[in-house]
Amino acid sequence: MRSVIVDCAIYRDGHRTEGPEDLSDALAAARAYGNAFVWIGLHEPTEREFELVTAEFALHELAVEDALKAHQRPKLEVYDDSLFAVLKPVTYEPDSDTVSSGELMIFLGDSFVVTVRHGEGAPLKSVRGRLEKDPEMMRLGPTAVLYAIADATVDHYLEVATELQTDLEELEAEVFSPDDGGSRHTASRIYTFKRQIQEFRRATGPLSVPLNRLAGAGVVGPAVPFVDDKAHPFFRDVNDHLTRVNESVESLDRLVSDVLSAHLAQMSVRQNDDMRKISSWAAMAAVPTMIAGIYGMNFEHMPELRWLWAYPAVIVIMVVLEVLLFRLFKRRGWL
Repeated sequence: MRSVIVDCAIYRDGHRTEGPEDLSDALAAARAYGNAFVWIGLHEPTEREFELVTAEFALHELAVEDALKAHQRPKLEVYDDSLFAVLKPVTYEPDSDTVSSGELMIFLGDSFVVTVRHGEGAPLKSVRGRLEKDPEMMRLGPTAVLYAIADATVDHYLEVATELQTDLEELEAEVFSPDDGGSRHTASRIYTFKRQIQEFRRATGPLSVPLNRLAGAGVVGPAVPFVDDKAHPFFRDVNDHLTRVNESVESLDRLVSDVLSAHLAQMSVRQNDDMRKISSWAAMAAVPTMIAGIYGMNFEHMPELRWLWAYPAVIVIMVVLEVLLFRLFKRRGWL
């Protein structure tokens, strides 16, 4: 059980304090203090490893099932004794144009926070360290943890969106570069980039509804239970940042679609140019072939067969016709 517990601490009046190692004793101590809560963080626990946490904190079985299986959309669900939130932190590898997402489940209840992390990229360590340096925020209790995690996650979304924008500009420059030559790998890279934007969208888009609820949008009084009213302005700020992220994602998606369309149009133009060049050279090759074919027929009465200058005359005619055709096609831009 201890192998999956990343950290466990009691926070009283905004400060970290030493407490009992046993989970049930820690929760009882936090509730006895009054203005205190216990925060336990776990990393990819199994069902058996999570049983003790489930029992001690009275977590709902449906939320526990979601936390263990992962692969959830960002959401916010309210149960009798707890609040369950799902966030999807993302990481971006510019070298491979790969967006990968983890999952972060947060249980909030009376004097406790339980965080369950799946995958990489979750900002929990830095969030805990930053909160421990800000006692005023910590005094908001479990709400402060939920806000800080959401804020760190969305702020990283902004960084990822900026990196994607930079890489898209580079890809756009490559597509419209005269040296691109219509590389067959360009379309594949554009399509792969579009898939990464869709992966990013799956993390950012569904999060709008939970943040609206946490911000108390259109709701008189607390938006959801276990969330302090004083935190509404903070969640509104996070929601504003998320709106910027979602607008950036929409813009990126449109731009990459436009880049793909432009690339396909360029490929079509290049193919048309190639076909015109091939047709021009074929037409130029057809003239001497036709003349040679005519004089290659074995008829007895062919004009100029016995004329001394017939052969050089035919060669001159071929050359003149080829030059005329070449100049005509060149002037029309076919060669």
